[in-house]
Amino acid sequence: MDAHDLFKKLSAGAKFDIKRFRHDAEKFRMVKSSKNDVIIKKEKIDDELLKPDNNVKRKRLKDENEDVDGITLLNELSVATDGSTESVKKRKKVATADKILKLEQEKGRQILACAPTGSGKTAAFLVPIIHSLRGPQKKGFRAVILSPTRELAKQTYRECLKLSDGYDFRIHIIGKINQALTKYGPSSSQKFDILITTPKRLVFLLNQDPPAISLNNVEWLIVDEADKLFEEGIRGFREQLDEITRACTNTNLHRGMFSATNTPAVSKWCRRNMKGLITVTVGHRNAATDMVDQEILFVGSERGKLLAFRNMIQKGISPPVLVFVQSKERAQELFNELIYDGINVDVIHADRTTTQRDNIVRCFREGQIWVLICTELMSRGIDFKGVNLVINYDFPPSAISYIHRIGRTGRAGHRGKAITFFTRQDTLNLRSIAALMRASGCDVPDYMLAMKKHSKKERRKLERTAPAREKILTVPTYKQRKRKSHEITKKSKLEKEM
Repeated sequence: MDAHDLFKKLSAGAKFDIKRFRHDAEKFRMVKSSKNDVIIKKEKIDDELLKPDNNVKRKRLKDENEDVDGITLLNELSVATDGSTESVKKRKKVATADKILKLEQEKGRQILACAPTGSGKTAAFLVPIIHSLRGPQKKGFRAVILSPTRELAKQTYRECLKLSDGYDFRIHIIGKINQALTKYGPSSSQKFDILITTPKRLVFLLNQDPPAISLNNVEWLIVDEADKLFEEGIRGFREQLDEITRACTNTNLHRGMFSATNTPAVSKWCRRNMKGLITVTVGHRNAATDMVDQEILFVGSERGKLLAFRNMIQKGISPPVLVFVQSKERAQELFNELIYDGINVDVIHADRTTTQRDNIVRCFREGQIWVLICTELMSRGIDFKGVNLVINYDFPPSAISYIHRIGRTGRAGHRGKAITFFTRQDTLNLRSIAALMRASGCDVPDYMLAMKKHSKKERRKLERTAPAREKILTVPTYKQRKRKSHEITKKSKLEKEM
């Protein structure tokens, strides 16, 4: 037994900080000696690299995700300035999309990508996956794409079918769990290639005994709208993602996190858990798209919102229109007010059945529904063709929410419009959203930008808990009862006919 074997036995089960005790690690051959590292030849340094950038503050070079125009990759670079070697940050510009595709395929590299809404993030991860997998194989799933909502998963599924046309890939989306338990099990044919699903459904299948799905051959693990998944259940989703990653035992696994906004929680998790991380940022980070004409309107009170909305309808609106409210209760209340105004209006929220939600989305896409009232459920990733107007009926709970809401219009090079109502109780986030509007080239009153900046604690509280608001109600109580009775009678007649 040599010294190496003895050390292994004595240190079994112990954690060893290789970075801190690198000399000892090299001595016991736990890591390669730094002497064997690749030596970079001295080259003539481009003066442009050493010149200060007037558009970016010097102190911001410490930030891993710089807010600069274009696509920016940050890597450590050793630059000899005065004879000594100094570690500095280099901003490396990438000019073409094919270079991004090469980055995703580079061995051992993981990607955290942030790009504006409607800029083509779905294609940015689907095209490299299709190109890399090349054709169908009988190995089980080789690519997994995680989405925060079922609606977004179905949309990604449709886009994947279009882009992979002619490749004969077997693309699956987890629908009914009972069917999935037998469909993807160990005894199945394993004639699968790409899986698109929500994390919860996938974890449920993995937790079966034996697991009802195998991810041993997965080469690509993509998390779409990553910040939303972390936001909804920070601890819960991290555990789910860890479980899914552990199930992906392929040594050649590529991971990618994609979103229109990049939050500190996502960045921190990626830096800790993803080795060889490349951060790709298109445009300014966490910025509203400049393809949307944004307007902010003071309406006084909750009653003023309904009055302002009806005035807009009377003057004429160009459908399709998305209207965002803060809760499913308020969505239903607004729907009850507008349904008798002669508008083709419908409502979508978590309480609607799966069939109802699918039918509503289909009708809205086909133009049968002009105005769709929705909650935050529909603000992430959903791509409705030709949405002309987004109305924030209830003020967004955060700047991140605002970016995603208005991002449902102004997509793929087409201009759109967004109108945000606010009342006296919405001043908490008014300053940050006004700053976003100003940064994207929209006019906002100066007093909004001069407002007091509230603490992080107050803003976080608002993100988690929606403010109490008056009910959206103009119909007298007796009419409400009559309407409810009529709906119950109509429902019972339909059930008898069935």
